[in-house]
Amino acid sequence: MTLILGIDPGSRKTGFGIIQTQGSRQIYVASGVIRLGDGALSGRLKIIFDSISSLIDEHRPEHVAIEEVFMAKSAGSALKLGQARGAAVVACVNRGLSVADYTARQIKQAVVGTGAANKEQVQHMVQTLLKLPAAPQEDAADALATALCHAHMRQGLAAMISVAPVSGRMRRGRLG
Repeated sequence: MTLILGIDPGSRKTGFGIIQTQGSRQIYVASGVIRLGDGALSGRLKIIFDSISSLIDEHRPEHVAIEEVFMAKSAGSALKLGQARGAAVVACVNRGLSVADYTARQIKQAVVGTGAANKEQVQHMVQTLLKLPAAPQEDAADALATALCHAHMRQGLAAMISVAPVSGRMRRGRLG
C-alpha cells in the first residue's frame, strides 16, 4: 500500500489529489482545490506552502508527483506558475519527500492514452479509473491524473526490474 500525492500547481488555484496504490489498483483517497484569492503573490505562495504541508501531515504520502511548468500565455504567467510550483515543491521537500516531475503531455498520455487530451477527457478518465460517482473539479482532476501517472510509471519500472536477463534470454521473476 502506497499513498501518492499529486499536485497541479497554479497561482490562483492549486489542485491536489491523493490516491492509494495496492498492487496494480489505484484507489481514491482525497482531492480538492486550494483557492488562493487575489492577494499579493507572496501571500498566495504562503497559502500553497502551508496547505501542502498540512496535507502531507494529515495523509502521510510516500510519493509526490507534480506537473512541470509549461509555457503559459505570457512570460509573467509562466513566472508566477513557476513560483507556485516552487512553493509546493519546497513544502514537500521540507517534509522529507522527493518529488517526481511530469509534463502535461506525459500525464495525459498515462491517463487518457493521448498527450493531446483535453480537460474533459482527463476528468472523465480520472472518474472512470478511480470509480468516482462524478467527475472531479478540473484542477483536482489534473492533480489526481498526476498521481495516477506516477503510479503507472512506478508500475512500469517495477515490471522492468522484474524482467532480468538470464543466459542471454529474458525471464520473469527473480535473478538466478
